[in-house]
Amino acid sequence: MEPRVIVADADILNGTPCFRGTRVPFQNLLDYLEGGDPLDEFLRQFPTVTREMAVLALEEAKDTLFAKIA
Repeated sequence: MEPRVIVADADILNGTPCFRGTRVPFQNLLDYLEGGDPLDEFLRQFPTVTREMAVLALEEAKDTLFAKIA
């Protein structure tokens, strides 16, 4: 099993869930998408996050949500 893309580390942004290896909060991606911005715009603004990381993070969030409601 691959390591999770979204991690929370108390030493990075006070434990805010971020993309692994970055200081980019996962919430930023959600805010961009909720605001109607395309994924490409988010990736342009946060070049340390790859498309693969963003897609995997959304899949992780979906799986977590489904596990909670199942």
